[in-house]
Amino acid sequence: MSDPTDNSDQLRPMPDDWQRALAVVAHPDDLEYGCAAAIAGWTDGGREIAYLLATRGEAGIDTIAPAECAPLREREQRASAAVVGVSTVEFLDHRDGVIEYGTALRRDIAAAIRRHRPELVITLNHRDTWGGTVWNTPDHRAVGRATLDAAADAGNRWIFPELITEQGLEPWDGVRWTAVAGSTTPTHAVDATAGLERSVRSLLEHRTYIEVLTQEDPEQYCRSFLIGTAEAAGARFGGRPAVTFELFPR
Repeated sequence: MSDPTDNSDQLRPMPDDWQRALAVVAHPDDLEYGCAAAIAGWTDGGREIAYLLATRGEAGIDTIAPAECAPLREREQRASAAVVGVSTVEFLDHRDGVIEYGTALRRDIAAAIRRHRPELVITLNHRDTWGGTVWNTPDHRAVGRATLDAAADAGNRWIFPELITEQGLEPWDGVRWTAVAGSTTPTHAVDATAGLERSVRSLLEHRTYIEVLTQEDPEQYCRSFLIGTAEAAGARFGGRPAVTFELFPR
């Protein structure tokens, strides 16, 4: 029989002794599915969060051609970020669906880390699957892995020295942690209570995408997914709704 007082599987609180974070993902809506409630709480506390997206999500809607889809999804992403207090949203313009892991992607992310000088870098599940049952997309895998690597690249002046000579971006070795949202092996969590409603509204800003993704009412879909996920995570975080992360210290 298990011991009801055993807390060995409980998630630890995320570090809070930081001021700046950079969130790096592949597509519009990745952060809204992954960790917007945590971001809302952080910006409420005066922390600075910037978003970096590798693509504009232009291949994400079958009924809308990429040239039309890209600016639409960019607008939705900017509106979505604003709901949780984020005003800086940048796009790298890698091609949606065919992002390649490699030095070009690492260089682009390292450059952004040097520009924004974050203490915390956030990304999305970089592993092959979601929980061993659902295959992850190539874009998520490539961007997640490149972000983990770029956190170190950004601090090494001899990796991508052209960032100094061509862009004036001096090394930034101040990244203290990289946090992976959506991991099936999380180690830490953030209380989602204060930001949960805004996370629902933030995801709902991606209405064009959501309306082709599900036949449910869009608001009900967003609410069910995000609240259900947060409440499930709360079982390992003192019963409080939570956003989970796998934290890699540096």
